[in-house]
Amino acid sequence: MSETKRPRFSIVSAVYNVAPYLEEFFDSLDAQVRSLDDVEIILVDDGATDETPALLDAWAQGRANVRVIHQENGGQGAARNAGIALATGEWITFPDPDDVLEPQYLAVVDQSLAEHPEADMIATHRIMWEEAKGTIRNTHPLRSMFVGSPYVNLATTPERFHGSSPATFFRLDRIRELDLAFDHRVRPNFEDGHFNCRYLLSFPEPKVAFLENARYRYRKRSAGGSTLQTSRQHPGRYTDVPEHGYLDVLRRAKDTYGEVPGWLASFVLYELHWYFKFPDASNPANIPTEGPVADRFHELAAEILGLLDTPEAIRYSPPSVPVLPRVVMARGYGADWHDPSVTLGPLDLEQDLVRARYFFTGDAPREVWTGNGELLTPRHGKTRSMAWYGRTLLHERIVWLPADRTLRLTLNGADVDIVYERPADAVRVAPAGQIKWWLDPGSSKNLVIDHRQAPAKSRRVVLARKLYALGRRQRYNGAWVFIDRVHDANDSAEILFRHVRSHHPEINAWFVLEKDTPEWARFKAEGHGDRLVAYGSTEWLLLMARAKHLLSSHADAAITKPGQVTQVAEPSWRFHFLQHGVIKDDLSSWLNPKRIDTFVTSTPAETASIAGDGTSYVFTTREVAETGLPRFDRLRETGLRFPADKRDLLLVAPTWRNGLLPPITPGTQRRELDPTVLDSEFIQSWLAVIRDEEIARACKAAGVRLGFLPHPNLQPLMPIIALPEHVVPLTYEGEDVQELFARARALVTDFSSVAFNAAYMERPVVYYQFDEDVVLGGGHVGRKGYFDYRRDGFGPVTLDHASAVAAIVDVLASPEPAPEFQARIDATFVARDGQCSERVVQRVLEMSRSQAAATPVPTPSAGTPS
Repeated sequence: MSETKRPRFSIVSAVYNVAPYLEEFFDSLDAQVRSLDDVEIILVDDGATDETPALLDAWAQGRANVRVIHQENGGQGAARNAGIALATGEWITFPDPDDVLEPQYLAVVDQSLAEHPEADMIATHRIMWEEAKGTIRNTHPLRSMFVGSPYVNLATTPERFHGSSPATFFRLDRIRELDLAFDHRVRPNFEDGHFNCRYLLSFPEPKVAFLENARYRYRKRSAGGSTLQTSRQHPGRYTDVPEHGYLDVLRRAKDTYGEVPGWLASFVLYELHWYFKFPDASNPANIPTEGPVADRFHELAAEILGLLDTPEAIRYSPPSVPVLPRVVMARGYGADWHDPSVTLGPLDLEQDLVRARYFFTGDAPREVWTGNGELLTPRHGKTRSMAWYGRTLLHERIVWLPADRTLRLTLNGADVDIVYERPADAVRVAPAGQIKWWLDPGSSKNLVIDHRQAPAKSRRVVLARKLYALGRRQRYNGAWVFIDRVHDANDSAEILFRHVRSHHPEINAWFVLEKDTPEWARFKAEGHGDRLVAYGSTEWLLLMARAKHLLSSHADAAITKPGQVTQVAEPSWRFHFLQHGVIKDDLSSWLNPKRIDTFVTSTPAETASIAGDGTSYVFTTREVAETGLPRFDRLRETGLRFPADKRDLLLVAPTWRNGLLPPITPGTQRRELDPTVLDSEFIQSWLAVIRDEEIARACKAAGVRLGFLPHPNLQPLMPIIALPEHVVPLTYEGEDVQELFARARALVTDFSSVAFNAAYMERPVVYYQFDEDVVLGGGHVGRKGYFDYRRDGFGPVTLDHASAVAAIVDVLASPEPAPEFQARIDATFVARDGQCSERVVQRVLEMSRSQAAATPVPTPSAGTPS
C-alpha cells in the first residue's frame, strides 16, 4: 500500500474468541476481486482467550496493509473505537470476524461510490447463513430494501433505514468531526444501530445507497452463541437499550430538528417490534415478566411510542413486521381501541359454522351480533388475552357463528365492517422491494447461494399418485386414522382404536405404526394386522390422502404435517388431538398454530385454562371437549386389577428438559442424544435418587422394586446408564405402561403429567423439583399455567435430594394417598366412569353434523390461572 495515498477503505474488525471462524473470514478478504492495495485492515484482539491472538498474528505476517492490535477485553464497541482511532481510510466499515464478505463485495461498493461520490453512507445486503443447515439464503427480514439497489435521500423516503455497522460504510472524516464512538452503555444489542443513527442524524438529508449485490454473509451460529442470538436473556435489553439507545436517538432528533425524521421513526419501530413479536406465552425462558426490569421496560416503551405518531409511522414499516406487533405498538399503550373490522373465516361446511375474530385493547367493547336481523348469541366464544412482559396489552375476541344466516356486528353501538380475510396493513409507499415481497414473494425469497436441489419425489409418492388418480384403495375412503407415536403405541390412540373396533364396526378404522418395531409385532400377534398400515409406506400415503379423521395422542409435525402426503393429494382430514396427558402448563405457543378440530381435555380446570376467557389459547368450546383421555378407561380397569397387596413398584418417571435434547430428526419423532448429557445436573440428580441406599432399604421393607421409566425422549440413554441391581429399567416402547402405573405403590416424578395417571388410580405421588425456578420460568416446553403444584398437586413437592428421599420413604409406608391429596384427586376427576373413549367417538361424529341451530355453549370460567 502506498505511503502517500490515503486508503480507499479501512476495514476494522473487533475480534474475541472466534478462532473457529477466522479462516473463513480471512479467506473472504483474500478472495476479493477488487485489489486490497488501497485497503487497510485493522484487527482488534479484544482480550481473546482462545487461539484467536495467534491466528491474527499469523495471518498478518508479511501483509503490509494488515495491522493487529491486542488490548484488554473491553467489549465490541471499545475494540471498534480503538480501530477508529487508528484508521486512515476515506471510508470505514466494521465487519464481524465470524461472518464473510462475498468476492464482489468491495468492488460493488467502490463502483457505487464512483457513481454517487456525494453519498453519505453505503448499506450492504445481509445474506443469512444458517450454519446448522449449511444453507445461505436471502431471507433477512430487511431484504426488501435492497431490491434494485436504490440510491435514496432518507429525508424523503421514510420507509428506508439501515442500522448494521458491520454491513455499513461510513465517511471516516465525518466520524472524526462528530467525535463519534460506539456507546458501551447500549448493550447487549443496538450498539450498531445507535452508532448508525447518530451518524445519519448529522446529515439533514442523508443520502444512502442500498446495494443488492454487495452481499454480506451473516452467520447464524448453530450453537446460538452470538451476541444477537443471546441478547434476549440480558436485562440490559429491556432497560439500557431502550433508554440509552432508542430514547437517546429520538431525543437527539427532537433537539436537532424539532421532530423525529420518518426514517428514524421507522427504524425505532422496527427495532421495537422484536420485543412485541411474541407474547409472554410464546417467548423463551428468562424473559422478565415481573419486577423492576419489566416495569422499567413498560415505562420506557410507553415513552418511546409517545414520542412517535405510531399509527402513522407504522405504515412505513417493512413488510416483515407482523400484524401482532404492529397492533400492540400502535394501540397497546394508548386509549381503549378495537379493530375497525371483524374477520370471518374459516368456514366449517359440515357444522355450518363460521369463525369471527377481532382485536381490542382496554375494556371489551359492547358486542351485539344479529342474524337475519334478530339478536344472536355466538355458538362458541372466548376472549383471548395476550401479555407482554407481565402486562396484558391486547385481547382477541374469537366467536363461532351460524353460517346459514345474514350476520351483522355492532361494537359500542356502531356498525363494524365485515371482511373475509384480514387486510394487510396499509402502507403509504410501495417500494420495489415491498411490491415484490407482497405480490411475488419468491422473487427475493428463494435466492439460494449454494443452489442445493430439492429432493426428487420418491418412488412411493409417484406410485401413490398414480393409484390415487386411478381411484384405487377405495377401502380407505372416509377412514378414521389412529396413531400414537410414529414408532410406538399403547396410548390414547390405541385405546380408542380398540374401542372403535369393538363397539363401532361401522367406522372404517386404521392404525398407523412404523414397521419392524416391537409394537408392530405386538399388533400383528394380537390379530390387528389387517388394519395396520406402515408409516411412510405407499399404503400410508393413500390412506392419509383419503382419510376423513386423524386421531392422535401427539401433535408433532411428523403426525400432523406429513409432507409427502401433500404430494399425493391435498389432505382434508379433521385432526382430533387426544392428548398424551392432562395439560397443566401453558402450551399455547406450541399448540396455537396447529389446526385442531377436537382438543380433548380431562378436568374442568384444564378445560377452562384452554377454552376460557383471559387465557392465551386460541381454542374455544368448539374445539375443546372435556371427554377425558381414552386411555383413562383402560387405566381405570387396569388399576382395579392391582389392589394394594399387588403393587410391587416404586415408579420413578421424570420428564425431560429442552436444553438437553437436539432437534427431532426430520420426518420422525426420534432424537439422537449426546452421551455427554449424562453429566448434566438433571441426569445426575435423578441418578442420585435411584441409587440412594435409604430408598433401596425402604423399597425392600415395602416389598417393592424401584422401576426407572425416563421420558421417551431420554430412552436412548438407558443402555449407557449404570443402574443398581435393585433398579428395573423400564421403557414406554413395547411395555404395557398402564400396567406399570397400576403396579406402582407410589410414583416419583418432577413436572410430568404422568402424575395425573397415578392420581386417577389413587396412587401416592412425590414431586422432585430441584430445578423448579428454571422449568417454571419457561426453561422447558411452555410456561407455568393454571396448575400450582403446592396448591393443586397430588403429593408433596420437594426441592432437594434429602427432602425427596424423606418423602419417598414416607409414601412407601402407606399404599393410599394422604387425605389432603385424596381430596384433590376427587375434585380434579369429576367422572371416572370408563366412558372416555365413547365420549370421544360421539364428539368426532358430532363434528359432521350441523351446529347452526344448536344451543350456545357457555364459556368455561378460567378461574385464577397463573
